[in-house]
Amino acid sequence: MTDIPWLTLAIALPALGGLGVALLPRERAETAKRVTLGVTLVTLALVAAMASMFTTSGTERLQFTEVYPWIPRFGVSYAVGVDGIALVLILMSAVLVPLVVLAAWKENDDADDQGKGYFALILILEAMMIGVFAATDIFLFYVFFEAMLIPVYFMIGRYGRGPDRRRAAIKFLLYSLLGGLLMLVAVIGVYVYGGTFLWSDLVGAEGALAGLDTQPARWLFLGFFIAFAIKAPMWPVHTWLPTAAGSSRPGTAVLLVGVLDKVGTYGMLRYCLEMFPEAAKWFVWPVVVLSLVSIIYGAILAIGQSDMLRLIAYTSVSHFGFITLGIFAMTSQGQSGAALYMVNHGFATGALFLIVGFLITRQGSSAIADYQGVQKAAPVLAGSFLVVGLASLALPGLSPFVSEFLVFIGTFSFHPVPAIIATVGVVLAALYILWMYQRTMTGPLPERLAQLGDLSRREVWAVAPLLALIVLFGVYPQPLLDVINPAVQETMQQIDVTDPAPVIGDADLTADGQEGESE
Repeated sequence: MTDIPWLTLAIALPALGGLGVALLPRERAETAKRVTLGVTLVTLALVAAMASMFTTSGTERLQFTEVYPWIPRFGVSYAVGVDGIALVLILMSAVLVPLVVLAAWKENDDADDQGKGYFALILILEAMMIGVFAATDIFLFYVFFEAMLIPVYFMIGRYGRGPDRRRAAIKFLLYSLLGGLLMLVAVIGVYVYGGTFLWSDLVGAEGALAGLDTQPARWLFLGFFIAFAIKAPMWPVHTWLPTAAGSSRPGTAVLLVGVLDKVGTYGMLRYCLEMFPEAAKWFVWPVVVLSLVSIIYGAILAIGQSDMLRLIAYTSVSHFGFITLGIFAMTSQGQSGAALYMVNHGFATGALFLIVGFLITRQGSSAIADYQGVQKAAPVLAGSFLVVGLASLALPGLSPFVSEFLVFIGTFSFHPVPAIIATVGVVLAALYILWMYQRTMTGPLPERLAQLGDLSRREVWAVAPLLALIVLFGVYPQPLLDVINPAVQETMQQIDVTDPAPVIGDADLTADGQEGESE
């Protein structure tokens, strides 16, 4: 079964499904929803079957590879393949999309087409998300990177919430286009200096970029990094995210923050570090400082928010600071923690957006002040809210704790000062999550909320798998780490760095395991 084009099928199936849903008559909106859910479930089954055949002990880093000429005159290929990091991100995407479809079943019934177009856009976006993680030709990666903007723009601008949704969509588009323009210049530069767009031919000691001079490498690194920092988003290019999330339907916010933003951090790990290792090492401290600012700034602004969607968006600015900190700690623990954090953040923040979406569906408001005592009227909803909230602040036993702990270990090995400063973000996370829970879920129940209603069966099916995954990977993260760690080790070899020797008392271990005196 290895000759089956798994990745092409996983990209083509939702793309064709989205086209089919878009062509359905407007009065067939209910059929469109069922078709969308069916396509997303088949895509999930397809990706899961592919993942079951992924081997962690093979000599080839990229598996399920396909390479076909696309634009031969310019050296562009349709080239896809996955390593462990790309695989877990594709799996995360495939899990989240059908849950978003379930949660959004009634969200867009008031649209002109009763939400038919919204569900078609979800499928198109799923195809783009799988494609961007699978692409191994840099030009193809850029095409998917930019093409994702189209469905998201309409999901915010046409199917979003509130009077400012079009402005939020335009702001998202302008920021993303700016990053995309810088990346396009860098992509062209890579081809000029390397003579190929194939990622596997560009990286490593024998790669086409191995002899690249210092100055061009640093400028090309910046072109990619700024584009990825905008997408992530990092401070100070983060301002589009709270605006976009606050004006989006919760289902859109799940895909925006849970998946699309991971393209930025994935790109840093895959492209910035491995194509330009010396430039990445030169920029380590500026990126670490930006990461620390993102952690603390995002958490402080989250505390002051009065809108739940904007609050969760600012928490993600803080969380992405942890991810970039782990990536640029240049240690295997930090990078494994960062890759695991991408997955765990997708599940935890996705669940948080969905549950807030259920509240908004009932009350029509995302303002914190409009809720109080919800646990009395909807105990299952409140309990689910508490679990995912505790996951967001990295409570031990829930999945984000493991990834955040690995980031701290890896960063402390790199340098203890950034790790100590980053712990402030953990303290602030407890404030913004527990305070939001206290203000919305506890206290006396107002009469206007007495008939709020608990989670329906459909809503339970939408959020229960995420709760199960949060607990499962909090207790037993090894299956994910077994897939991620070999790819991280390859990255460490490509950038030619090794983990610092552990300090034991007054001595440290040298690379060959011998004890030596500490300086």
